[in-house]
Amino acid sequence: MYGKAFAPEYQGGLSAELGVNSSYEDVLAAASRALAEAATAVDAARAALAVAEATRRLGRAEAARAAWRRSYRSARTAGDEGAMAWALWSGGTLARQCGTLALARRLLTWSVALAARSGDRLAHGYSLAGLAETGRIQGDYAAVAELHEQLLEQGRAHGEARHMVWAMSGIAQMHRNSGAYAKALELFEESARIATEADDARGRAWSLRGVADVLSLRGEADRALALLAEAEVICRGMDLAGALAYNHKMRGNIFYRAGWYEAARVTYGVALEEFDAMHEKRGAALARLGLTKARAQLGRSRWETLAELAELEAEFIRIGLKGARETVVAFRAELDSAQPAPGAAAA
Repeated sequence: MYGKAFAPEYQGGLSAELGVNSSYEDVLAAASRALAEAATAVDAARAALAVAEATRRLGRAEAARAAWRRSYRSARTAGDEGAMAWALWSGGTLARQCGTLALARRLLTWSVALAARSGDRLAHGYSLAGLAETGRIQGDYAAVAELHEQLLEQGRAHGEARHMVWAMSGIAQMHRNSGAYAKALELFEESARIATEADDARGRAWSLRGVADVLSLRGEADRALALLAEAEVICRGMDLAGALAYNHKMRGNIFYRAGWYEAARVTYGVALEEFDAMHEKRGAALARLGLTKARAQLGRSRWETLAELAELEAEFIRIGLKGARETVVAFRAELDSAQPAPGAAAA
């Protein structure tokens, strides 16, 4: 069993004022007021954490970086290791969002250690979850699959729907990436159901994106696009800039798979602008890959395409995105196979 979703990153007086479905502009306004009025270092750490999370979700990376560091400094001044762990969790999550995955791992590992020492179970769980997600994004499934399962069991044991949704979505994504589409769809749909029942709009938006992805892989483009449209309404209502950009990138994927290459080109371009605006390098690189593939299908020269693929492969290696690099290699092979053999007669 599980209860309604809640947001443990909103602490102190903010916990009564804000909830998991609060828009991030509202969160930022409330947290900024609390930070200005903070009477103690602990109060400042809590308020700055909420500022960091709001600005991160709104795609304002520099403001988020300054806020999580302020939260950490305040928590350290207070000698509160639990608050220090939360600040480092926020910093690690921002680092992952910005494509600096090695830094994300360092900050989240440090957060895990501090949370364990402090006895803050939620900070410990969220930090472990962050490490698991970082490993999953890098394609290191062997290292993090068991951790995802453990986190799911913890969520069930404590009735924490939001954590269950996160872990289940991560497990579903690994099944999807491994080609087990039926199992992935089952888990994404269960994740969406739990998020709906727990009133976790953000979790529902991300889960619907996963469902849409798998439906598209099965050739059900129209159903997939309808689910993304529903998720987009949630993203806009909550000011979820990052989730909206990933929604648009997925829409581009669906157009591409359906052979609607011009629509894919336009949509990938929109997603790329959104990722660039929030300095999210991982999302930007993935959107650029989609854009490169769509342009190639629309007649862009092979040599221009190969040059951009080389740039993207180097970026994916730098970030540590194994799956994305494999996609580059596969598309390059597809281009090579489409070339006429040397000496072949012209058609």
